Amino acid sequence: MEKFVISGGIPLRGDVTISGAKNAAVAIIPATILAGGRCVIENIPNISDVTILFKILRELGATVKMVNKSTVMIDTSHINDPIVPYELARLMRASYYFLGALLGRYNLASVSMPGGCDLGARPIDQHIKGFEALGVDVSIDHGMVNAKCDTMLGAHIYFDVVSVGATINLMLASVKAKGLTILENVAKEPHIVDLANFLNSMGADIRGAGTDVIKIHGVDILHGTNYSIIPDQIEAGTYMVAAAATGGDVYVRGVIPKHLESITQKLVKAGAQVDEYDDYVHVTRTGPVCKVNIKTLPHPGFPTDMQPQITALLTLADGTSIVTEGVWDNRFRYADELCRMGANIQVDGKVAVIEGVPELKAAPVKATDLRAGAALLIAALVAHGTSEIEDIHHIERGYENICEKLQRLGANIKKVILPDSEMAKAL
Repeated sequence: MEKFVISGGIPLRGDVTISGAKNAAVAIIPATILAGGRCVIENIPNISDVTILFKILRELGATVKMVNKSTVMIDTSHINDPIVPYELARLMRASYYFLGALLGRYNLASVSMPGGCDLGARPIDQHIKGFEALGVDVSIDHGMVNAKCDTMLGAHIYFDVVSVGATINLMLASVKAKGLTILENVAKEPHIVDLANFLNSMGADIRGAGTDVIKIHGVDILHGTNYSIIPDQIEAGTYMVAAAATGGDVYVRGVIPKHLESITQKLVKAGAQVDEYDDYVHVTRTGPVCKVNIKTLPHPGFPTDMQPQITALLTLADGTSIVTEGVWDNRFRYADELCRMGANIQVDGKVAVIEGVPELKAAPVKATDLRAGAALLIAALVAHGTSEIEDIHHIERGYENICEKLQRLGANIKKVILPDSEMAKAL
């Protein structure tokens, strides 16, 4: 077990280069199963979720080789088992994308119910509804989702709620279905578009990704491909917020500024200056942090995965901010940890009222999930004194080399191994 030790109060300055998008990678990696051949994927983020996906592919019989630190070759020619190992699948929510990918190739799949961060209920009813519309028989037995059919037939599917996971799973399942599949009320996030582009580069016929309606003409055969994953908008947004929170001066490079628009707008309202260029943004703040009201929504609204980080910034605002969570039921578990650092946050269900305070004070805290961990890092970077963050495995699920990247921006942060006595207490 490891922890981060951060001495706060140092403005971040310099350049940071953003890695490939976690949320795109965790969909594209299972999608390689559909190729039944060799795929070379560039801009892979070096994070623990990706490592788990590689382990699952190897367990299924695929060959996975790192070409360099950000490029992987995956050959799924010899996959011979449509059952994803329970112990690996339960570690992350995105493991359920193997359902769609295995169904698309074999008309058969068995994967455990989703795991990952505890953000509330993770129903897969929209996934099941979509699979059944394609002619798939779905059952849940002892925590495993079992799906099978003789032949998948294209269908017209309307999602009752906008779901990133269901949109991705139905795209994966229907690319080889017979006929036309129409998905309505779909998610429109950048990684949905990236997955569609990846599948199309394999020979799929997907149109409309990024809009409310996706049309998929089934094809008989998909082939291997070379592809580069988009940059991670949430990693970029996290460093942008960190720059604003510390009163820093940071160039966030290797990004698609259009993907960051909702984050940029709120940061500007909060008192930061954000200048956009072709493939980077420049973030500074010299004045006070201003109060802002935020509601998270599906893309193109403010992303739920940036809600904890922006809340950490707003703890220092001049006035009262209101943050409303419009996606998950249990996303404010980190608020108590921020309050340990001197924040003034009152949570009522899916609404947090944040009274700005003059400063945060260092404290020992624990990351409760991936983005909560990022929020605590931001708070520790601005807090007076030295903070310690435990359970950092949550953070490393989604941020590549975050300790090293922050060090290069001038942060006083280090990763240390917990002594045996502390480990015993933590357990």
